[in-house]
Amino acid sequence: MSKGKRETARTTETPDPDETAAAEPNNPAESDPAEPDAPAEGAESADSEKPAESEKPAESSNSAEPDDSAESEKPAESSNSAEPSDPAEGDDSAEPDDSADSEKPAESSNSAEPSDPAAHPRRGAMAAAVAVFGELLITAGLVLALFVVYSLWWTNVLADRQAAKESNRVREHWAAGRGPGDLDTRDGIGFLHVPSMSSDDILVKKGTDPKELNQGIAGYYTEPVKSGLPQDQSGNFALAAHRDGHGAKFHNIDKVDKGDAVVFETKNTWFVYKVFATLPQTSKYNVDVVDPIPKESGKKQRGRYITLTTCTPVYTSKYRYVVWGELVRTEDVDEDRTPPAELR
Repeated sequence: MSKGKRETARTTETPDPDETAAAEPNNPAESDPAEPDAPAEGAESADSEKPAESEKPAESSNSAEPDDSAESEKPAESSNSAEPSDPAEGDDSAEPDDSADSEKPAESSNSAEPSDPAAHPRRGAMAAAVAVFGELLITAGLVLALFVVYSLWWTNVLADRQAAKESNRVREHWAAGRGPGDLDTRDGIGFLHVPSMSSDDILVKKGTDPKELNQGIAGYYTEPVKSGLPQDQSGNFALAAHRDGHGAKFHNIDKVDKGDAVVFETKNTWFVYKVFATLPQTSKYNVDVVDPIPKESGKKQRGRYITLTTCTPVYTSKYRYVVWGELVRTEDVDEDRTPPAELR
């Protein structure tokens, strides 16, 4: 190589590389290595070295790019690292935290259960006891309802059937001319009529035993005081019957008032009584009301009386209700068994 060419090369290498590197990035189009200027024939070595120097900014730019990419990656890393702190942006990272938090109460509740192992058995036993008690109450209510229906309705049905059957037998007996006249203590002695109390005729038999009265009849007392009979010259014909259930023949006894008629029918005679006194309430142990001269009736002398007794208040047997009457006349029974005027 000639001397002139070497000098030219030196002169081209003289510029400060820092100034060149600082100047060239300002005009990247001039330093674009993709389109280099055509070198002169006499300056091949100088031109060949310039690209090396011109590549320095490219290298610096390339070296800057990793910095940019590094910087661009840093926010990404920082954003990834920040995601757990922001539940709205980092759902994936927040979910384990939520599940962990949600599992904590469950663990605490599970850990609390062993602290009282007898709590569940006690609650179960109490619930079972309440259920059994409720079932018992329902059963008791049903039994009570059935008992009320039986006592106040079905016993009436049965008693009325039985009383009607016996009443028909007595009347057939009378019509056939059989029996010992006015009284027949085996089949019945007669029928009681109280228009103000009931339109039915009530069969009267001997005795006030509940077994007899439960047949839907009235009975005359044999104890503790022996009752008189209608045909006796004096005495108290004392009767008893149920006020509720078993026919309830004296149910409306409270409708009877002074002056009302009470008629007793036998095979051959009508005995007509007139009510003169009532006693709405007295002790059930007061037997003086059925004495031959009934106490508390106002009567002081013997006579031919009739006394009706039953329980009071309705549906209880705590007290007794009493009605007294006195015989006013008798009538013979004709062939047609025409009732007295009080019953027509």
